[in-house]
Amino acid sequence: MFEAQTIQMLAEGIRDTVFMTLTSTLAGYAIGLPMGVVLAVTDKDGIRPNRPVYRILDVISNIVRSIPFLILLIVLIPFTRMVVGKSYGSAATIVPLVITAAPYIGRLVESSLKEVDKGVIEAARSMGASDWNVIIHVMLVEARTSLITGATIALGTILGYSAMAGTVGGGGLGDIAVRYGYYRYQTDIMIVTVLLIIILFQIFQTIGMTIAKKAEKRK
Repeated sequence: MFEAQTIQMLAEGIRDTVFMTLTSTLAGYAIGLPMGVVLAVTDKDGIRPNRPVYRILDVISNIVRSIPFLILLIVLIPFTRMVVGKSYGSAATIVPLVITAAPYIGRLVESSLKEVDKGVIEAARSMGASDWNVIIHVMLVEARTSLITGATIALGTILGYSAMAGTVGGGGLGDIAVRYGYYRYQTDIMIVTVLLIIILFQIFQTIGMTIAKKAEKRK
């Protein structure tokens, strides 16, 4: 059995991992949701096509998503230090997590909104609905199940990224796995941290998919 100090360390690792994951996901959606809406609306088949706007967001999204997270994490160290005051720990890791998550979330939102039946959109517009009303009351409502599923996928992905940040002192379970499991060859701690990450992932996925199924039944 682990000592009390080790158990406390693992408990703090779980807390920091959940904090990083949930905070980064929420902040990522604050940026990624509007981005995804604009991408869907300004696409050539959207309700308000605008090629320059779409191309700018498309390029930004593709550039950020093409950079491996670990490399982006290192590149952003000066910016992270400027924003948070330090480049290590769970709070600092949120900065690169949000930056890498936002374009990914934007693409998930765009994909979900493009699945909405165009007939429903045209029906709303024929009744005099403004573009804003179509987006809020038709597109987002009709795509809610897909949006929730996408949020669940994003949550799992960000959880994985938060663990990866442990290689540069990012805090959480990933940091514990690297410091104790890798550098100190404490295989037991490595195994436990991996199992805890898997359990957290399963919890997030189960909750997300349950909510998505309930949303689907309400349609």
